Amino acid sequence: MKHSKKDESIKPSVKILWRVFFGGLLFFVILLLCANFGLFGSMPSLQKLENPDADIASEVYSSDGKLMGKYYAENRSEVKYNEISPNIINALIATEDARFEDHSGIDAKAIARAVFTLGLKGGGSTITQQLAKMMLNQGQGNIFKRSIQKLKEWIIAVKLERNFTKEEIITLYLNRASWGNNYGIRNASRTYFQKEPADLTINEAAVLVGMLRGFIYDPVRHPKRSLQRRNTVIDQLEDAGYITSDSATQLKAIPIDISKYKKLDENLGIAPYFRMVIGDKLKDWCKAHKNPKTKDNYDLYRDGLKIYTTINSVMQQYAEESVTTQMPIIQKKLNSLLKINGNRMWKDHENVIEAAMRMSERWKAMKEDSVGEDEIRASFDVPVKMKVFAWNANHEKDTIMTPHDSIRYQKQLLQTSFVAMDPKTGEVKCWVGGIDFNWFKFDHVTDQRQVGSTFKPILYTLAVQDAGYTPETYIPGGPLTLDGKTINTAGGTMAYCLAKSLNGAAWHIMSVIGVNRTLEFAKQCGIKTKLPPYPSIALGSAEIPLLEMLQSYTMFPNKGYNTEPIFITRIEDKNGNVLQEFEPETKQVISETDAYTMITLMKGVVRSGTAHSLNNYNIPAEKAGKTGTTNNNTDGWFIGYTPELLAGTWVGCDDPFLRIYSGTSGGNEMALPKWGYFMSKVYADKTLPYGRQMVFKEPVQLINNPIYADENIDKYVLEGDSTSNANDQGNGNAGDYDEPANDKTAAPADDKNKKTTKVEKTKATDDY
Repeated sequence: MKHSKKDESIKPSVKILWRVFFGGLLFFVILLLCANFGLFGSMPSLQKLENPDADIASEVYSSDGKLMGKYYAENRSEVKYNEISPNIINALIATEDARFEDHSGIDAKAIARAVFTLGLKGGGSTITQQLAKMMLNQGQGNIFKRSIQKLKEWIIAVKLERNFTKEEIITLYLNRASWGNNYGIRNASRTYFQKEPADLTINEAAVLVGMLRGFIYDPVRHPKRSLQRRNTVIDQLEDAGYITSDSATQLKAIPIDISKYKKLDENLGIAPYFRMVIGDKLKDWCKAHKNPKTKDNYDLYRDGLKIYTTINSVMQQYAEESVTTQMPIIQKKLNSLLKINGNRMWKDHENVIEAAMRMSERWKAMKEDSVGEDEIRASFDVPVKMKVFAWNANHEKDTIMTPHDSIRYQKQLLQTSFVAMDPKTGEVKCWVGGIDFNWFKFDHVTDQRQVGSTFKPILYTLAVQDAGYTPETYIPGGPLTLDGKTINTAGGTMAYCLAKSLNGAAWHIMSVIGVNRTLEFAKQCGIKTKLPPYPSIALGSAEIPLLEMLQSYTMFPNKGYNTEPIFITRIEDKNGNVLQEFEPETKQVISETDAYTMITLMKGVVRSGTAHSLNNYNIPAEKAGKTGTTNNNTDGWFIGYTPELLAGTWVGCDDPFLRIYSGTSGGNEMALPKWGYFMSKVYADKTLPYGRQMVFKEPVQLINNPIYADENIDKYVLEGDSTSNANDQGNGNAGDYDEPANDKTAAPADDKNKKTTKVEKTKATDDY
């Protein structure tokens, strides 16, 4: 039998077609095998995929063994299937995978539909595939990379379907899904509706399921888009037969209620400001250290590190109590002054409000919706219901005000910082960076603020060390020109001048010591901030963080040794192996006798000087310290110490133009009460290791030296007062100056100018 030419011409093409088909099929199978065996990247085990805690959070512990908090990649709270409302399950299936109950992980019909409609009528991924995608942390990359990722997702999806029930897959999905920064259905339902997942209504479930498509459907930031997406989900529920047409119509007519929206506090725990700051330090540590097993850098959020800190949880509680006890009192004083001087203070500072408006969620959301800036700005003048910070039990209150006024309200809240540390070991025992971490995330411990007269002990130390001054050394007063105004300033014994915080005396010492020597010594004392090279630093015009000021003061109770603060004692891996231990850096910067001389002088500040109100607190140990105030009480400071403990605190508004004009006495009233409250609580608590050394130990060289006796220090202070020749009633106040020290106008930093008696445009003033 003969074959036709036509038959002969067809056979090769058919062969080629079958070869291409089987070759492609074989290639696809090989790709699947390669993906399955990890040739395109490791494939996690089912045990690891099932366990959402496979990435272990790192834990932070206090020195007394309390869990302070965690660092994690995803903050999730698990729920079981029976703890999830059928409304959320039905909405998820109807919207994302209508044939979820019928397929085995991959839906061929859905894939074909997605291909032929180019995704316009829905994607091809099943709920199981989406779960696999989340578990593999995939979704980014070019078409080739995404193709490989799809293969891996299919493999994991099939494995999930073979090993888990549909209920388990739904539960895993809802526990892993993200709603913005909220991971898991429980966190999402708590954030947006303040309820458990079991209690979600159809409308609420539709809103949350709609958000799974992206942040653009967030009901808070994008209410219009969220409403449209919610209605689409409701339509899907109707199409799937979960609700009737009438019910769908009624549900779509209901507006989305976001009145109960409240962000979950992801930083609950002990000392949140402290944990935020050391978190950055720990990330740097991880970048510099590798896991010897994996050869990769440690991951703070996934490797289950254990970080042991120096914080004492009880002392942290006392520090926070001191803030909540004292700050409302000072805030009331500021509020009363704002009624009189508020408009004056805000004059020419509306740019501060404008900047805050542009940083707000309202501005960003409206900008994303293409609303014009004029319209956005106008919306800030429309009164709305809101919650604002308040000094009550909950630290918040419901009110109605314009967003513009709410910004001004928040700006007018006084902020604070408080830190206590062991001056010998450097261990930081407590850390408060603001009045409330839930409302104000900015840490003021590490912020730079003008230090006022708390800088004077550093200058006085140089007078003792370099010029041989003693508490009875007389410092002359006389004419002092400040910002073009010449007045007579008070003089007196060194003990008197520091106790009363006389600016003229500080200026005189600067003329003797010189600016360059002062800058050099400040650096030796641990002040890393670059100080302005002008004589006005003698009056405290420099902006220095509280933590650096505390380090500079460690030399006084620590016998002349300067100790750098430390926050962490050791870091362990998840198995308890010690990765690193930390020790403080200590160096001697002054002699023990000079340190004790300064202690004697600073005891005088407390006994009869600007910090005399500290004697009203029940603190059984000897205490010494220094108040600090900048112009018009913009900043209030107190740094003090007992023989065992050093602590410092600052008070002020975030924006320095907001000032307490009168009625307070700077560091003495704004800051000192917190210190007094804290120390009285610490020394009354017999569970804490304080109270063993109640007096400052006198160096052998100074024992029986009458100059350092308390009664003689009191005498020097009285003599200083009686010898005052100033016309300012002996308080040393040189007047208020609105301008801070200015590089262009201040006297140059040259020791040739040591004899100058003129300071241009300084902001710092005396304590009074």
